Amino acid sequence: MDSNEVLAAIWRQAGLPDEALAFAKLTGADPVLPSSFAVGAAAQSTIAAAALAACELAHERGVPRQEVSVDMLHAALECTGWFSLDGHVADIWDKFSGLYRCADGWVRVHANFAHHRDGALRLMKLDPATATRADAEAAMATWKARDFEDAAAAQGLVVTALRSFDEWDATPQAQALAAQPLFTIERIGDAAPLPLPTLNEDQRPLSGVRVLDLTRILAGPVGGRALAAYGADVLLINSPNLPNIEAIADTSRGKLSAHADLRTDEGRATLRKLIADAHVFVQGYRPGGMAGLGFGPRELSALRPGIVCVSLTAYGTQGPWAQRRGFDSLVQTATGFNDAEGKAAGDGKPRALPMQILDEATGYLMAFGAAAALRRQQREGGSWHVQVSLAQTGQWLRGLGRVPGGLLITRPDVALRAETTTSGFGELTALRHSAQIARTPAAWPRPSMPPGSHPPAWPDVSVG
Repeated sequence: MDSNEVLAAIWRQAGLPDEALAFAKLTGADPVLPSSFAVGAAAQSTIAAAALAACELAHERGVPRQEVSVDMLHAALECTGWFSLDGHVADIWDKFSGLYRCADGWVRVHANFAHHRDGALRLMKLDPATATRADAEAAMATWKARDFEDAAAAQGLVVTALRSFDEWDATPQAQALAAQPLFTIERIGDAAPLPLPTLNEDQRPLSGVRVLDLTRILAGPVGGRALAAYGADVLLINSPNLPNIEAIADTSRGKLSAHADLRTDEGRATLRKLIADAHVFVQGYRPGGMAGLGFGPRELSALRPGIVCVSLTAYGTQGPWAQRRGFDSLVQTATGFNDAEGKAAGDGKPRALPMQILDEATGYLMAFGAAAALRRQQREGGSWHVQVSLAQTGQWLRGLGRVPGGLLITRPDVALRAETTTSGFGELTALRHSAQIARTPAAWPRPSMPPGSHPPAWPDVSVG
């Protein structure tokens, strides 16, 4: 399928009108980055879907449709997540993150957070204070891959064994996912349409929409950043007690950023107050995590009838891995992508996709689902729940087919598509948004700021 067909399939699954697809202009073709998978089409189609759905919601609010243009190379580069601060490009991976050869295969360890790294090292019988990468490699050589994966999962660590596509397809988790669509949009309660402010033709399509963003790792923050680009007031809520990855400097563009500790009565009261005026609630906790705090989809629909909830998981909500933690790199490894790329390269050595496309595409699907569900809410009323997972996005990416010769492509320079702005983290250079919206261009007028920079309150005036 080419990108227009991919976009149309996403669009129709959400029940959106075919006539809007005429306003999407997609250029370019795979390969655009070195991969045997259609990562360019995945980036382009999900970004186009998110921007076009925002514009379709604006059309529902009374303004004319407008053209959305997305170039595949620009979209793919945007999905690399490249950025620099004060001229320095950070190494996004901890020295203990990555693939390790085991006695009978490979294991990938995600060690970017200290508690995950230290837990994995202790499982290897190493002292986190003194261990070296060489020590970890020697220790891992004595383990069987699946044994280490199981032992790590039992301790809530983020580790996975490498599988081929065939090996993954044989697992109960893959079989649980096989019948699942790319995303779901479900009505979960009754409510009248929530009022949105009057929208003028010169305002961005999501102006006046209020979004609570309770995500930390890449997919959710990317989705919230897209909603902010299209004009939504996005309020990022972080715990003051949890770490963040450096990419928060990039993914916080356009957002307000506040603290609330949901383990406290005060923090939960603050969140309930914000929910009372929110249109969208985005979260990336494991299944049941937010419900345990009193903010699951059913509880939210009672607190704020008409709200749109967007939930992200690693491996979906069905199957034995539904409760497992997971990141893009781990899901790529578990579900067969690293093995397949290595085989396509001819050397058999497992290799990652050229960007965290499962995170990135899933993030844009979150933004797409939010806009599509908001349109349904405006037309039909009701409270709504959008669900996506990294593994379902991976299943979809496999379905886009392979790209002959894709690994021979040279990775292009990002500089021509980057812009530099002042942020609370320093001078930020990052990719411009690849969705070009004809009448009301995407923009991030609010600078990226560190967590806790703003009060936990909605702004008096939208910047849409």
